[in-house]
Amino acid sequence: MSAAFPLTRHAALARWHEFLPATPSYAARRNHVEVEHPHVSRLSPALRTRVILEDEIITDTLARHSLPSVEKWLQEVCWRRYWKGWLEMRPQVWRQYRQALRTERQNLSAEQKARLNAIEQGEGGIAVMNHFARELAATGYLHNHARMWFASYWIHVERLPWQLGADFFFRHLLDADPASNTLSWRWVAGLQTRGKTYLVRRSNLERYMAAHLLQDSPGLELLEDDRVSPALLSAPAETSPQPPADFPTQAPRLTTHFGLWLHPDDLCPEVGPLAQLSPSAIAAVTSAPAYAHFQLSRGRIQHFHTALADALTRSGEYFACPTTLEEAPTTAEGLFEWAQREQLRDIVAYAPFVGPIADALPQIRRRLAEIHCHLHLIRRPSDVEVHTLAKSGFFPFWEKARAQVSK
Repeated sequence: MSAAFPLTRHAALARWHEFLPATPSYAARRNHVEVEHPHVSRLSPALRTRVILEDEIITDTLARHSLPSVEKWLQEVCWRRYWKGWLEMRPQVWRQYRQALRTERQNLSAEQKARLNAIEQGEGGIAVMNHFARELAATGYLHNHARMWFASYWIHVERLPWQLGADFFFRHLLDADPASNTLSWRWVAGLQTRGKTYLVRRSNLERYMAAHLLQDSPGLELLEDDRVSPALLSAPAETSPQPPADFPTQAPRLTTHFGLWLHPDDLCPEVGPLAQLSPSAIAAVTSAPAYAHFQLSRGRIQHFHTALADALTRSGEYFACPTTLEEAPTTAEGLFEWAQREQLRDIVAYAPFVGPIADALPQIRRRLAEIHCHLHLIRRPSDVEVHTLAKSGFFPFWEKARAQVSK
């Protein structure tokens, strides 16, 4: 059997081919939380960095199964794209979250800091929540149902700021995505769909969690169905969705000496509109100061390094050109040094999504302009198609996306 959480393309494809026959039973089993998570694909870390693509999974699924038999599975595959599209049209929500995170950290009382640290260390007093915190830190993963329970516990039982909980997940989850992580925490808090909170319930835990994981589990009485009530939270006013940034869907025709930049938002350049390019060099950038700024866990950093190394190896073989992994204080500085050394006049990359990498783009462009190097950003056609559908809730989105995937 392939690795539990495959991080390279080869391992992800192997895991996917193992799971593909089970996709019709996914709907009935997906909510059950068991050791080693046998009822879910565990492909989310690979999808996060796109060493395997949603398009590939959708195509393979429908080549083998009828749409009605795997609709719930395909919905879950598309949730990540829905969240991305929703945030692409509302990038201010990401900025508001990051600003509020800094403010909430500064405003914590000594008592709150102690409580937060205890919960993150798995010493919060409710055994099952302690288990989830320790599992997250140890493996970089939690079952989606466990994520919902833990987020609800954090917000509605402990009354801690949701932004700090989202940050706890973002620092540790191998699949932590700015859109799906931030917006899922907002949803549990009752801010994403106004007035609709998600409340953790003992009865729900007992229904879906393996019985032996709940045996001798002190603190469950604090999660009795009639005991947990919603925290009343306020959120900044949100503007109407705006059209997402307009990126071309075809690679530019360049006659200059140009390079290909790989970053963790999309690490599969050999599939899609970049596949026909002939770059002179390929680079990825790592940044210890950036990791420190976001306080990323060692496991999360190792995931990025593994995925980047795999992508560089694959890309170097596919495009038959040299590759390099630049270590630099910032992505902008790393690309600048690489472009200057290779005498590049153009750099091509898949456009990063709203989040830390996209936040760095203005600085990257300014630095590259100093050596008259131009950055070309491309978006996959299927992303352009589905992102514009995420104007409101998921199910209106899915009705339109379903029509597309069933063509």
